[in-house]
Amino acid sequence: MKKTTTKKAAAPKTAATKNVTKEAADKPVKKVVRTKKVSEPAPKAVKKTVRKDAPEKKEPTEKKVVAKVSKPVAVPAPVAAPTATPVIEVREHAQAKAAEPATRSEKQPVEKKAESPRPAPKKPGKPRKPETLAIGVGRRKEAVARVWIKLGSGKLTVNQHPYEKYFTTQTMRLSATTPFRVIERAQHYDVHANVVGGGVGAQADAVRLGFSRALLALNEEWRSSLRAAGLLTVDARQKERKKYGQKRARRKFQFVKR
Repeated sequence: MKKTTTKKAAAPKTAATKNVTKEAADKPVKKVVRTKKVSEPAPKAVKKTVRKDAPEKKEPTEKKVVAKVSKPVAVPAPVAAPTATPVIEVREHAQAKAAEPATRSEKQPVEKKAESPRPAPKKPGKPRKPETLAIGVGRRKEAVARVWIKLGSGKLTVNQHPYEKYFTTQTMRLSATTPFRVIERAQHYDVHANVVGGGVGAQADAVRLGFSRALLALNEEWRSSLRAAGLLTVDARQKERKKYGQKRARRKFQFVKR
């Protein structure tokens, strides 16, 4: 069998299309050349140097102009002339205020009572403690004694205890009571001592020095007798330090031959 082929009919060219193409061919062709856009450099920021001392410049602010609207002004009413009635009321109020009794805020004259010719008898109370006459401070090694002298019968108390009970040995008791034997008038005073620190022997010497200084503050004429007995001389001796390789400051360890 023979294959049949079908050809599409070509579209007929019209006269109008031919005329258009000829006119377009006769006209000169304009070539458009595109140029690259060159980006302009950004303006550099200029740094302004501002001094700390220089005053800041204030930018001028725009003044807003507000149109004033004229408001109607109220005319005050005519004031009537004062009559005589309020004056009478004021006078009556002042008279009533004067007639009122005086308040507490106002000072009233106080009537003084007549002084009695005989003084009132004093009520019996506690007997007054004798006043402190002199104070002295004594030191020995690490002990500090504060001594108060008052009128009395020659008693010596140490830390609120009798000195016979506080100081255990006879030498300590004799050392603390030495000023009583040097100055005879000291037996008319009571001595109170407060001792802190150190040993009992050092406290006895501290009480003796504080007692002697308190007597000197009481009467300067006793200086020569106190100085002659050596009661005003400070004993500055201290405990000697321990040395290494020894048992104490001077004591050595026991030697063992075998």
